Amino acid sequence: MTTIRLTAAQAMARYMTLQMVRMDNGDIMPLFAGIWAIFGHGNVAGLGEAFYNIQDKLPTYRGHNEQTMAHAAIAYSKSLNRKRVMAVTSSIGPGATNMVTAAALAHVNRLPVLFLIGEVFANRRPDPVLQQIEDFYDPTITANDAFRPVSKYWDRITRPEQLLTSLPRAMAVLTDAAECGPVTLSLCQDVQAEAYDYPEEFFIKYIWEHRRMRPDITELEHAAACLMQATQPLIIAGGGVIYSGASKILSDFAKRHAIPVAETQAGKSALPWDHPLNVGSIGVTGSDAANMLAKNADVILGIGTRMQDFTSGSRALFSKANRIIIQLNITVFDGKKHGAKPLICDAREGVKELSQAIGNYTSSQSWREYTKSLISDWAMARDIVITATDSALPSDAQVLAIVNASLNENAIIVAAAGGIPGELHKLWRASKINSYHVEYGYSCMGYEIAAGLGIKMAHPNSDVVVAIGDGSYMMANSELATSVMLGHKIILVILDNRGFGCINRLQISCGNKPFNNLLDDTLHDKASNINFVKHAESLGAAAEKVISLDQLGKAMTRAIAANISYVIVIDTDPMISTKIGGAWWDVAVPEISENKNIRAMRNKYEQARNKQRLGN
Repeated sequence: MTTIRLTAAQAMARYMTLQMVRMDNGDIMPLFAGIWAIFGHGNVAGLGEAFYNIQDKLPTYRGHNEQTMAHAAIAYSKSLNRKRVMAVTSSIGPGATNMVTAAALAHVNRLPVLFLIGEVFANRRPDPVLQQIEDFYDPTITANDAFRPVSKYWDRITRPEQLLTSLPRAMAVLTDAAECGPVTLSLCQDVQAEAYDYPEEFFIKYIWEHRRMRPDITELEHAAACLMQATQPLIIAGGGVIYSGASKILSDFAKRHAIPVAETQAGKSALPWDHPLNVGSIGVTGSDAANMLAKNADVILGIGTRMQDFTSGSRALFSKANRIIIQLNITVFDGKKHGAKPLICDAREGVKELSQAIGNYTSSQSWREYTKSLISDWAMARDIVITATDSALPSDAQVLAIVNASLNENAIIVAAAGGIPGELHKLWRASKINSYHVEYGYSCMGYEIAAGLGIKMAHPNSDVVVAIGDGSYMMANSELATSVMLGHKIILVILDNRGFGCINRLQISCGNKPFNNLLDDTLHDKASNINFVKHAESLGAAAEKVISLDQLGKAMTRAIAANISYVIVIDTDPMISTKIGGAWWDVAVPEISENKNIRAMRNKYEQARNKQRLGN
């Protein structure tokens, strides 16, 4: 056997450059698009040397925070429907634990990212090393064990030859539709630098094919039989529709069988907003059209959705007696949620075969007419919301409507947490498939700006617009500077409501008084006076503040024309959110309280909770 002597870090770097992937159009591309790195003790000597020598094949980018670098990597992959991947490396210690949040985000959203994390010495000779977390009773436990519950595959490399088995397994997880998620390789720093005679055949170029699982015949027959009996069916499109590239198939399916389609946060833009059967968002942040159909549907066909509580109205939305749920999903784990009948398969292939199985079936004429009227009613209700003029400051909805109207169909909107995702889910009109990028599985504040950068790297010819609140901006803004440094222009619209407006509204709705959410309701010696324009300019971006919706529209024109990252700041009313639409959300209210408002809200809570369907 012919071998080549390399350090473990060099072997890993070489192996990564040889992993290829076949895209949906047949093109063969490198699986890894780049590496995000902040070097420190634990990765600078081993991985740093190895990555330096492959820069011509695999670029290394430096960010300003380990968590946000990872967010950029995750967003890059999501925007390419999980077809390509980025890696992220950090040192031992706080550099590593900074990324646990990002790993959790990727895990919840089933998104691939490779974490290459510095680790303690396998030989323990200098034990304990700088930044080492010591377990007093188990010396094998380190801070990197925190990644175990938020990784789909986790391994600690304590010998260089372990890469021969661990790397192929890691790649298999990153490229598998069902197993897809974060992979963590914890790399002992002495092992990174240790040499080993690796077989040359380990470094043969490999092309990963994205497997398309077709439905089981029996499950397909059961699903078809249920659907053909339905008079009032509803489709819920999740992120799996987009990841699978199933949008065209879904559009044809909905038209052929006259079935309305509601969209989750991850599934929004699976169909263009003006598709005749797109009834808008579903659930807690849903449209009246989608939620009324969900309440009355006798068969609900979920396609590529995790069916989380925001989608199901905390299991209270699908309330018609004897209704049936079919879960067409790539994972068994999701396929049986809510007592559903599983149809385990790829979304594109599954929808295609289900259409063949039900033949010329269509929903009832009355259901089709009801759907059409609900869509029309919702369009009128939306117009009223975005043109309301009864507040001194604009609402988030009004701001986002102006942004929406300013963009062409190739633009991509990005958001993550607070009240903005709810307004976007209800009201944003996505004209093009996969033009809506809202992370709402983990609802992670601080994702937005880094995500915008990652998306721009994946789609350099699209305008990428990040809608972000002042709270999220203050949590994680450093990758705005990175976007300027790398020449990847993004547009930020900062909706400044002076605090955490969304949670303040939730707090009040649960019967409590405003407390510790808006800046004016916190302990402080001086009133907050943050100048977001100057801050953004100090990071290298162009920036301006506007004081009206008319000014916002003109500023968007300037932002789109600019050649560097551009920030627009506008004050918004923290108390206004869109009242129309939406379903109940289970937020537990204290059972005992001296506050009479809380006691009253507890009574309402208990009444609402009685509508939940548990298990089924």
